[in-house]
Amino acid sequence: MTSQMLRKLLVAGSAVAALAFTAACHKAPAADAASDASAAASDASAAASDASMAASSAAAASDAAATAVAAAPANK
Repeated sequence: MTSQMLRKLLVAGSAVAALAFTAACHKAPAADAASDASAAASDASAAASDASMAASSAAAASDAAATAVAAAPANK
């Protein structure tokens, strides 16, 4: 896992924890708490998707760099 992916997952997890804490402290009605939880889950899913896309881009860049190095003539 890259540090960027870990950072996104940490932010998403802290958002979920903050919403859960807020819901517990304010004793929000069940409908509001469910809505907040749904929004937090959606945000976490988006963050995970972004992290996955970043990992795919990093892998593609690494492959391109390896191909370029292999295609470069050796300096003698």
